[in-house]
Amino acid sequence: MTTEHEADAGSTGRTIAIGAAAGVAAGLLINLVRKAAVQAPTVFAGQWDAALAAEHAAALKIFDLLEATGDSATARRSFLLMQLKHAISKHAFQEENVVYAIMRDQGLADAADHLNHEHGYVKQYFFDLTEMTKDDPAWLPKLKEFRDLIESHMREEEDELFPKLRSKLSADQNKHITAAMNKEGLKLA
Repeated sequence: MTTEHEADAGSTGRTIAIGAAAGVAAGLLINLVRKAAVQAPTVFAGQWDAALAAEHAAALKIFDLLEATGDSATARRSFLLMQLKHAISKHAFQEENVVYAIMRDQGLADAADHLNHEHGYVKQYFFDLTEMTKDDPAWLPKLKEFRDLIESHMREEEDELFPKLRSKLSADQNKHITAAMNKEGLKLA
């Protein structure tokens, strides 16, 4: 026969287990909603090339905010640099895992490799800017140098290479790239 104390202990254990499971479920749901919110602007931008152009524009807005900071705004610079790194890392993940791969499949391997190579320099700039003290007088000039690289990269993609790729593909293939790219973006969102 179960004592009253043993019954209370079992009930408490079940309550704790249910609470823990509910907490895990809520945490997973919140993360999924957060990921959807981060990826939503890309999804709503439409086709893959328009979505990537929208992400380019969003990154340039973060550069604008960074360039408007003074040397004493170290916390703001750190926060905005982190935001920029996250946005560009997600963006690059989508490009490298979908768009550049399809470029190679469509006879644009040299262009895809060139763009991928530039992504390596993007990582170098992020490393350098992260390592520098945010009040270093050389920080802002380094950021501007970084922006110049990014803008050149974006123009090459938007004005030349992405239209060339889009024209090589059927409507169904372009639709497939859009879906695949959004799926990859959701992973890092």
